[in-house]
Amino acid sequence: RRPGVRMLIFKNGDMVGAVSGGCVEKEVLFQAESVFNTGTPKVMEYDGRYRLGCEGILYILLEPFAPDNQFLEKFWDSIKKRQPFRTLSYFKKEYGENERFHTAFLFDGEPIPASGHEKGVVEDVSVFEQQMTPCFQLLIIGSEHDAVQLCQYASLTGWEVTVVANPRDEKKEKDFPGIHKLVLSEAESFQYSLDEQTAVVIMTHSFVKDLQFVMALKDEKGAYFGLLGPLKRREQLFDELLERCPDVSEAFLGQIHGPAGIDIGAETPQEISISILSEILSVVNQKQPQPLKEKMGRIHS
Repeated sequence: RRPGVRMLIFKNGDMVGAVSGGCVEKEVLFQAESVFNTGTPKVMEYDGRYRLGCEGILYILLEPFAPDNQFLEKFWDSIKKRQPFRTLSYFKKEYGENERFHTAFLFDGEPIPASGHEKGVVEDVSVFEQQMTPCFQLLIIGSEHDAVQLCQYASLTGWEVTVVANPRDEKKEKDFPGIHKLVLSEAESFQYSLDEQTAVVIMTHSFVKDLQFVMALKDEKGAYFGLLGPLKRREQLFDELLERCPDVSEAFLGQIHGPAGIDIGAETPQEISISILSEILSVVNQKQPQPLKEKMGRIHS
């Protein structure tokens, strides 16, 4: 995986996230024991050249994560407001312990160490800077069976999933596995602000409701805008939209992917969910879908 990938390790051995597809984690867990015992950060070296399935050398910074109240307050405030922040990691690309190795978080320009203890000026080390964007979120407008499947599959990617349902349908959050938030709203009164880390899929199975939701979002710009249904239905919806809102921008119409998804022969709601999520990823990552066996160079290039 690329530089900057992170994971959390707890004292009991539980892990959140991963730094590889599974080759490295056991060694990371073993190496982390000394950091838990001494509190001293270190860089571990993993040489995968002599192991089946993994190639190359990895250098991984292991450090205590013990945020204080100031850190937590600023962190959760940034998460709530969906504001980006930066991180600065200080390390050397060699195996060994060093009390000065650490990562600082910059929420409003002021660096706050992840350990809760000021490290001071760090010299003769490398600095890795990373921009942390808000968690990617998917807004699903619709609450039928296929929306339930899309919600569940999207949540497995780590995305925050918000489902919009009609109040009369009496839907509950428990009806949508993996959901982050349920919004009950009529189509004609719907309002929602999108950002560059938000994808939208409209799938109400009602032409009128789809049109009303599209009208409600016509001035918004998200990362992806998908519309369920065949091409003919999309063209009819566009005609109706232009008749009701002649000032709608070409840029808005151009960002709508309808039918949503890529052609992988999907038939079932589960397969269609995979198709839609695949298109969202390809659009967000600006990648043209292709079999990896046909790609020249590195997988993650």
